[in-house]
Amino acid sequence: MSVPPKHQIRALYTESTVTVYQAYDPSLGLPAARDGRFPAAWKRERMTWIKPSFLWMMYRCGWGLKEGQQTVLAVEITHAGFAWALRNACLSHYVRGVHPDRDAWSRLLRRSPARVQWDPERDLRLAALPYRSLQLGLAGEASRRYADEWTVGIRDVTPLAHRIHALVRAGELDAARAELPEERPYPAGPELIAHLVAEEPATAPARNTP
Repeated sequence: MSVPPKHQIRALYTESTVTVYQAYDPSLGLPAARDGRFPAAWKRERMTWIKPSFLWMMYRCGWGLKEGQQTVLAVEITHAGFAWALRNACLSHYVRGVHPDRDAWSRLLRRSPARVQWDPERDLRLAALPYRSLQLGLAGEASRRYADEWTVGIRDVTPLAHRIHALVRAGELDAARAELPEERPYPAGPELIAHLVAEEPATAPARNTP
């Protein structure tokens, strides 16, 4: 099996939507799933992180067992909204050689309504893989648009998380893999992610001194 590119968005998507994952306390997650939209208690002024990778979400929430993350949500958002967030995002960390300097990066970060970080993708045992998974942070205008404009459906996938976890614990990895959402490379062209896939320049090897 070929290894995906280091920076590639993989997601469950249809012609009109892309699915991202979040995990919440049941007091917020259950009403969101019941109504198909985020309730008024969902703080639209706060930074929120969305994840297209189901297994990275499982790593983050411990298969829906971590305190405050017991309800795992699959949130369907519009392609247009997802594209807007990517287009208006910046990297969440300073990269030497990409940003002119740290001050320039800090100014960009302050004015960007979205930010991106690439964390190691995870396998069924939640071990790190050699390629990355997109984490997309939304703040301010992006957070409000996500909750009130882009979201078209919310499903509670906690039972799925628990079912796959049980299969993994039983060593039935093929059966567990068959239950995973079908995540495919997302058709995000250079105009959407070229500014988000910069590599940290390699450190030059130290010279031997006489």
